[in-house]
Amino acid sequence: MFTAEDDMEGTGPVRAGQAIDAARVAAWLGSHVQVTAPLAISQFKGGQSNPTYLVIDGAGARYVLRRKPPGALLGSAHQIEREYRVMAALAPTGLPVPRVFGLCEDDGVIGSAFYVMDHVVGRSFWDQRLPGMAASEKRAIYGAMVSTLAALHRVDPEAVGLADLGRPDGYVRRQVDRWTRQYRASERTRIDAMEEVIGWIGAHAPAGEAGVLIHGDFRLDNLIFEATGPRIAAILDWEISTLGDPLADLAFQLFAYWLPPELLNGIAGIESELGLPSEAEQLRLYEAASGRSVGPDWPLYRIYILFRLAAIFQGIEGRVRDGTNSNPRAAKLVGMTEPLARLALARIEEWERGRRG
Repeated sequence: MFTAEDDMEGTGPVRAGQAIDAARVAAWLGSHVQVTAPLAISQFKGGQSNPTYLVIDGAGARYVLRRKPPGALLGSAHQIEREYRVMAALAPTGLPVPRVFGLCEDDGVIGSAFYVMDHVVGRSFWDQRLPGMAASEKRAIYGAMVSTLAALHRVDPEAVGLADLGRPDGYVRRQVDRWTRQYRASERTRIDAMEEVIGWIGAHAPAGEAGVLIHGDFRLDNLIFEATGPRIAAILDWEISTLGDPLADLAFQLFAYWLPPELLNGIAGIESELGLPSEAEQLRLYEAASGRSVGPDWPLYRIYILFRLAAIFQGIEGRVRDGTNSNPRAAKLVGMTEPLARLALARIEEWERGRRG
């Protein structure tokens, strides 16, 4: 959603209104790991939802603290407790998740719930076009994303203690309801295209496979890659992970393929020019790695994801308006809901024409 022009790497000063008490953090962290005072705390530049901090103790040990933002929050958002639980459960599976050290649900420590995890060193990419890289490197990174997502979808939720993470049935339909509510909570003016999309997707949501462990927000900028090579070192941002439909997870990872270049730095129609694999190649790789078939309902997942993106950006706009968004660069994302809704409508019309023959 950001481009190479955005300075999203590393950390900077803690943002206004998001400071945390280093002494309180040291006291709490010291009950979980050996800590040498004093702590130096800076804030990561990236992130849309939950403020995230780099914590370095006096001996040079590095940790990452992730908290809920201050201020009034939507009821189902910012679920850092879920993030902590899922990463802890997945640690024995071999999936690349950071080691977690503890969860604090006492708001009295720093003003909101938080958890602490290991600081994973590696590369982060914010621009899905991967500028400045050779085509072979780009293809390897895209392949690693699909293969790693397929590996997640092969995890048995019951075996890792996550069988109760979500309802196993009707995932996309329930997500349509959820994102519609989120959209309404942030809505200020009526967008006719969005109203049409909401009405249509509610009646055409794919049933899909049920009960698979999914990430929910699996995309390039939620991954850390090793310093050299395409291997994924860490999957981050598990706050909406649940049991659901794996094709919905895959569709979200591939959303850039359906966006034109002028919208959110999309890659539709220019994949080959950029040296990236095609959507069809990504789908074949996923089918081979997961043992699943994408099937004829794939266009419905495209429409669902465009609807979901439109709702997400309405939420970002609401947080920008209310001053609770943790990333100051989010202001550049305001105004994206209507173009995304119109794009979804075009996909709906395409689907309807295909049905009519």
